[in-house]
Amino acid sequence: MIIGNSLLLKLIIFTIIIHIIDTLSYSVRLNSVKSGNFALSLSLFNLVVLISRTANMFQSPLIGKMIDESISMEYDPIIEVRYVILAATIGTLVGIVFIPTFLKLFSKAVSKLEETGSIPNLVVQSLSIANIKRIAKNTVVPKKNMINGLRYKNIPKKILLVNALITGIYTIGILSAYYASIYVPDKRLAISASSGMINGIASILLTIFIDPKAAIITDEAFRGKREYGDVKTLVIMLIGTKLLGTLLGQLLLLPSAKFILYFYK
Repeated sequence: MIIGNSLLLKLIIFTIIIHIIDTLSYSVRLNSVKSGNFALSLSLFNLVVLISRTANMFQSPLIGKMIDESISMEYDPIIEVRYVILAATIGTLVGIVFIPTFLKLFSKAVSKLEETGSIPNLVVQSLSIANIKRIAKNTVVPKKNMINGLRYKNIPKKILLVNALITGIYTIGILSAYYASIYVPDKRLAISASSGMINGIASILLTIFIDPKAAIITDEAFRGKREYGDVKTLVIMLIGTKLLGTLLGQLLLLPSAKFILYFYK
């Protein structure tokens, strides 16, 4: 492994953090339907997403540095890139394990936000030693009965397949663009900027096929037209296909890089 271990380790850590938070984000639908606090849930979750976005800000320059070092050493970093994709899978798995605990803590945080009316105050209170100890005691271990009786028949299967594809594309969007640049080093700035091309395709698919249907199911459950179990099933199946999508990213990496190269060679 020619690329520095510390650089790769940082990349892996940031990628794991990003995908833990992305995975936990799916479960916010459950809390918003159960508590009825849609606006408060969204407001608080934006704070959680901010952590993921911050990690993303650090991730891209690290990927760029890894590719620059590879080009200067005439080295193909395919193994390192695949390690980063594997980190996305690990982050998703860790997120899945922590969903029950996250939902419990998130529900309490939403109630606390309603009392304090201020996210900064909520953050300050949460960082107290007493609250940190309380958070540790509220850890919930996932159990098999949490997925018993899921209403699979009421969830459209097409959106699950599309979600797996979208997650796969998002997982390798930036990586494939930067990786493609090692084949045409003199155009690496333009090629690396093409990550928006890959992620743009994923965003279009997400907007057309996933978000509207998921929103309809969530709203219908909130209004009592659907069972809460439908939202629970939707969330679990979306998370499952997200995990599948990160694995799919391993297969999509090279085809995506070649797709980008097609426009520059």
